Amino acid sequence: MDLLTTRIDLDAIAHNIRLIKQKVAPAQVMAVVKADAYNHGAVEVARVLADNGADQFGVATLAEALELRQGGITQPILTWIWSPEQDIAAVVKQGISLGVPSMEHARAVAELDCEVTIKVDTGLNRSGVPESQWREVFELLRDARATVTGLFSHLASADEPESPMTDLQAKTFERAIELARECGLEIPVNHLANSPATLNRPDLVHQMVRPGLILYGCEPIPGLDHGLAPAMTWAGRVTVSKTIKQGEGTSYNHTWHAPQDGNYCVVPVGYADGLPRIAQGHLEVSIGGKRYPQVGRVCMDQIVIWLGDDTVAPGSEAIIFGDGGMSATELADAIGTINYEVICMPKGRTVRQYVGGRNEA
Repeated sequence: MDLLTTRIDLDAIAHNIRLIKQKVAPAQVMAVVKADAYNHGAVEVARVLADNGADQFGVATLAEALELRQGGITQPILTWIWSPEQDIAAVVKQGISLGVPSMEHARAVAELDCEVTIKVDTGLNRSGVPESQWREVFELLRDARATVTGLFSHLASADEPESPMTDLQAKTFERAIELARECGLEIPVNHLANSPATLNRPDLVHQMVRPGLILYGCEPIPGLDHGLAPAMTWAGRVTVSKTIKQGEGTSYNHTWHAPQDGNYCVVPVGYADGLPRIAQGHLEVSIGGKRYPQVGRVCMDQIVIWLGDDTVAPGSEAIIFGDGGMSATELADAIGTINYEVICMPKGRTVRQYVGGRNEA
């Protein structure tokens, strides 16, 4: 029996990609599986996504792209964080497409027999070719051996529907498409929509959408419900169940004291496993279908759960977040972060387990 697990529901992943496919049809879906599929397991998740309709895959790094190919993923793969100083021959040999976010990157791929997608900066002001260099990059790659499949960009504030920034970026992206075609590029497949735009901005679908978070069942816009199925449950096993006297403290520095005579238990998860110390007093762990507060310091390896008058047996499952407990979004709100970060937290001694995995394409 593993003491700390992330349980990944592959049926939930399948449900989510089918929902997205239906919503944006006939546009393609590039499923983003960077960062080990947002900590869900890139190859296992990509196989389910491919079986249920994902047209392409997006990753950050060259190593992530190669991992997918070596795992049997045959669909097109785009990788967008790389350096011209890296050896990209192995990636090109595997038919992996490269994102081009700067003039230096454009020069690096110009003489390669590969497919590239130009990343244009439309206002996020992170990576991406600035508008002042669009024409130069477009004309360079028009005359290059590399084949340009399209343009892409990234939205800054799509999770804030009231923000005017999304409309401004959309207009800038349209301007980039117009100039690229004026320069002689065909750019047949362009993509701008991330997870929130995929769900809420049908006008930004273009020829493909590029969702990440929603594949894993988390809502990207607070307060909305699109019928997504959360895929990750983080759970531990109770190792110790004990009594404590009123007024006695627990864990380092005794920052919490028992309000009455009662019971507590210990769950083997801590900041070495990705649960931050700032979770103290904000986390509620579910055991046997009932929520109990985490109390005292979050330690490197353990947390203490206040049971009050209740008792639980060692070996009982304790849901940190996920099915039967706090949602990733609820925990994120409680500790002042976002659900993206919460699902990326489990690490360390956490063992990943998979359940489900239908093929209903």
